[in-house]
Amino acid sequence: MTETAAGGATGRALPHPDREHIRLESVLHALSDPMRLRIVRELAAREAELTCSQFDLPVTKSTTTHHFRVLRESGVVRQVYRGTAKMNGLRRDDLESLFPGLLDSLLAAADRQAARLGHAGRVPVDG
Repeated sequence: MTETAAGGATGRALPHPDREHIRLESVLHALSDPMRLRIVRELAAREAELTCSQFDLPVTKSTTTHHFRVLRESGVVRQVYRGTAKMNGLRRDDLESLFPGLLDSLLAAADRQAARLGHAGRVPVDG
């Protein structure tokens, strides 16, 4: 069973897994892709909801859409429509409740890796 996020003025809603249906394997799979990890790192760094278009990813629009869908279906992000904008927010509280310390550990490891590799993979915090 999945919950749906409230739609905006357009009335569109997207399916999301309930907290109790989020699986560790799905979360780890979603975060194993460099582009999806980059999205999550940026959401965590900004601590705000962002539209899909606010991410500057070196992939096509359809591939970007796929990455956001994987993150949503795994329970890592919540997507809601506000007007015509699809807003993305990190489900930090849900992930922390289910897997204490996991997200922070993964984000810290990704930061260490980015520092070790140089500028590649760094997340800009202002935009």
